Amino acid sequence: MNNQSINPHQWRKAQKQKAKLRIGLAGTSGSGKTYSALLLASGLTSWDKIGVIDTENGSADLYENLGAYKVLPIEAPFTPEKYIDALKSAESIGLEVVIIDSVTHVWKGEGGLLEFNTKLGGKFQDWAKTTPRYQAFLQGILQSKLHVITTVRKKTAYAMVQENGKSKVDLHPIN
Repeated sequence: MNNQSINPHQWRKAQKQKAKLRIGLAGTSGSGKTYSALLLASGLTSWDKIGVIDTENGSADLYENLGAYKVLPIEAPFTPEKYIDALKSAESIGLEVVIIDSVTHVWKGEGGLLEFNTKLGGKFQDWAKTTPRYQAFLQGILQSKLHVITTVRKKTAYAMVQENGKSKVDLHPIN
């Protein structure tokens, strides 16, 4: 245990600082995550200062009628380093808000961390190599000079239910 005492002279007056938002939106496919992220971003800055890192095959372009935001399509492999590079690129062109649509792929997409870990052998000790890459990805977001909004896909569970004598599919997100 640390026996150092707190020096009463370390106290200081609270000072408001310019904090950057870190927002995560989760939902099932088609639930409006990209659209909602764009609307949130537009409340933080002008449209020309918003960028979308798009891993969803062009879904960010669907809302071009909202404003003149920028899109950076990225494709597999979805490595943490590629996401970090995309964030740095957004900073370098003067964006203020970046939407990462979606972070799902960094974990379980082609070239993502689960695939990386499996290629290492999938053993418990292999996480010692995988986890630092994930931590670097998180630090890339947390240390960014931008407001960052992420989207992530939730799985959808379904069950066949009887309603009024007819079979129907009942969908609901898995928590």
